[in-house]
Amino acid sequence: MDIRRIAEEERLSGAVVSGGFIWLAGQVADDASLDAEGQTADILRQIDALLAEAGTDKRALLSVTVVLADIRDAPAMNRAWDAWLDRGHKPARMTIEAPLVDPAWRVEITGVARAPA
Repeated sequence: MDIRRIAEEERLSGAVVSGGFIWLAGQVADDASLDAEGQTADILRQIDALLAEAGTDKRALLSVTVVLADIRDAPAMNRAWDAWLDRGHKPARMTIEAPLVDPAWRVEITGVARAPA
């Protein structure tokens, strides 16, 4: 089976392409000083870039998990999400509250997309 790793770092790959799917690692904002809306927009930009490198775009997303450090940030996260979302290609989505590794991070997003044929 062919496995392609994208944006490899010391401990993980930003995305892994295999078996017709793209698995996104949990993405966090490059600028942790941003509020939840800003962090979400930054993360979605990163997801766009990873999917582009894999040869596709957000329309291929099948499932997304959003982790919020504070569930009260959901409206702010949703503002960025709604501005980014392709309304004709909405993925399944789950949003949960959980502590994140860096207390400055407000949002982390992961997902699975269909790889191009």
